[in-house]
Amino acid sequence: MDKPQVIKETIDLGDGRSISIETGVLAKQADGAVVVKMGATMLLATVVSAREAKEDVDFMPLSVDYKEKYASLGRIPGGFLKREARPSDYEVLVSRLVDRALRPLFPDDYHAETFVNVTLMSAEIDTPPDSLAGLAASTALAVSDIPFHGPIAEARVARVNGKFVINPSFSQIKVADLDIIVGATRENILMVEGEMNEVQEADMLEAIKFAHEAIKPMCDAQIALAEKAGKKEKREYSHEVTDEDLRKRIKDELYDEVYKIATSRIADKQKRSEAFKQVKEDFIVRLRDEAGEDGEVNEMLVDKYYHEVEKEAVRSVILDKKFRLDGRKTDEIRPIWCEVDYLPAAHGSALFTRGETQSLTTVTLGTRLDEKIIDDVLKKGTEKFVLHYNFPPFSTGDAKPYRGVGRREVGHGNLAHRALKRMLPSEDENPYAIRIVSDILESNGSSSMATVCAGTLALMDSGVQIKKPVSGIAMGLITDQDSGKFAVLSDILGDEDHLGDMDFKVAGTRDGVTATQMDIKVEGLSYEVLSQALEQARAGRLHILDVMSETIAKPNPDYKPHTPRIERIEIPKDMIGAVIGPGGKVIQEIQSTTNSTITIEEIDNVGLVDVFAVDKASIDAAMDRIRKIIAIPEQGTVYRGKVKTITPYGAFVEILPGKDGLLHISEIEWRRLEKVEEVLKEGDELDVKLIAIDEKNGKLKLSRKVLLPKPEKESR
Repeated sequence: MDKPQVIKETIDLGDGRSISIETGVLAKQADGAVVVKMGATMLLATVVSAREAKEDVDFMPLSVDYKEKYASLGRIPGGFLKREARPSDYEVLVSRLVDRALRPLFPDDYHAETFVNVTLMSAEIDTPPDSLAGLAASTALAVSDIPFHGPIAEARVARVNGKFVINPSFSQIKVADLDIIVGATRENILMVEGEMNEVQEADMLEAIKFAHEAIKPMCDAQIALAEKAGKKEKREYSHEVTDEDLRKRIKDELYDEVYKIATSRIADKQKRSEAFKQVKEDFIVRLRDEAGEDGEVNEMLVDKYYHEVEKEAVRSVILDKKFRLDGRKTDEIRPIWCEVDYLPAAHGSALFTRGETQSLTTVTLGTRLDEKIIDDVLKKGTEKFVLHYNFPPFSTGDAKPYRGVGRREVGHGNLAHRALKRMLPSEDENPYAIRIVSDILESNGSSSMATVCAGTLALMDSGVQIKKPVSGIAMGLITDQDSGKFAVLSDILGDEDHLGDMDFKVAGTRDGVTATQMDIKVEGLSYEVLSQALEQARAGRLHILDVMSETIAKPNPDYKPHTPRIERIEIPKDMIGAVIGPGGKVIQEIQSTTNSTITIEEIDNVGLVDVFAVDKASIDAAMDRIRKIIAIPEQGTVYRGKVKTITPYGAFVEILPGKDGLLHISEIEWRRLEKVEEVLKEGDELDVKLIAIDEKNGKLKLSRKVLLPKPEKESR
């Protein structure tokens, strides 16, 4: 059997690098399959969509999974099973990046289960594959018969030494002051996510434009590849039952009622939701009465058409009346109150409440042993700072069990982590491992940005000397394509996110942006609108920082009294073994006798020793032992030693851990001794002076008698 012919297109990145997209060889039974290559990095993307939609489904059941094979970098997975297990946080985050760019572009009435799988098959250690995953997924859709209003592509932009770089290497990202991933079609921006080192809003906008210019030829290449492969006609489908008479009736009968509720300025989320819900339920009751006992009411269609009416009414109120569901102006922030030290036993804690969104956040400080261990395909090591975000159902009044952390929680936690991490002190200033946990107790709009604010407050409460406070805000957008009207909304509600055209989260300090996440749901959004949204977000961010500063303006000068303390000492590289001892015997003995935890790490040919204990006395005792181990004996110094061994010619005295010297019998006392045992026995402690160090072998010569008064000679 001959190998199938490769169908290929190449994208020139303009700096000597290129990306190729190929189809026709692998996974040909999938609806669409492509291989994307950049250097030695290869991604396989496949897409399969069911031919029929499930009954009673009125949404797009899309599943996107990104997976990395350890073999792609010549590695074997760790653990007992030695095989790839559940997705890592990194794989979840990449899956979300792809999903967020693809999902808006499927037809609204397409409801067949669709599965997109992107797999890293070959990897280069310095090449991030995440920016290629969106391109791979979109290309698989482009060569398939699945309805899709693409193509799209994603590109990473980093600013390195003042210059923008497309799809930079890991080493370039480390020194970049801006790192974002942008997803877009040829015409429109769809998604932005990334982190920055206090960059200005105008710079961020320029980076988005730069990425979009790089994305356009990627979209062109997909179109060309689909043509070469024999462009498939998109499949016909009928996944919705429609009833235009019912749609019109709902609009005619319910619009005014819904509009009235939308203009009533009900601030309470639950009361407002109940009011909207009651309108729909009353209408369903009328339909049931009309249908009689034998008739049926299609409640799924009623839900759908009623949602359309609610969306239109709410948007009209905002655009026409210039106020929102809860009565606020478009740029008005909901009332905020904060409290720190809310949990007295935590190392740091804060309660941040903005409107009906509330985060209770804790900070826990630990040792190097508490750092998160990372064993991903392309990244191994530890993470000193982690942030975990929890979103229990009761936070939105839902009566259902909490089944653990989902993809949304991983994504929201990552956004808050990015917002805060560049403001943490350097490792020299902060030897602790830091874990922030945000528990969302109430939610109605941007709990991830509440996590940023609560995280800042909790860090300052804990005594961690952050560089600057960080706050975050979520922006929304309502547009009318026909009239050209639009309204940028500050601090959006959950309903405004659901019914609006944009969810734009921006976090930063007073001096610039540190993290952002944006999802755009409307075509043709201009950069002027984005610029206004960024400026309005900056004003809101500063307002929130002002309110936070009234609670705590800067970090507490010291850690809490119950926070375990860490002290650090640098030791010579060649002394690391002496501190650890054979089989860890020495360090284990120090830890057990001083009730401390000790970690040692070699960095830049120096041993960094961290001593962690619950009280100062324990730290002092452990540090004293370590200093003695690494101490270099100095001639002329007096030491408090311990007799280890007695011989006929003297005693061996340990003056420092692991360092013995000979106390000759003639150096014990001024008088002549017949036996050492006349004065000393094993285990005795005594003061001795180091009187000589043999230059050839380093042997130590000690004296006790020089510390004793010299007897006067007897007169004749």
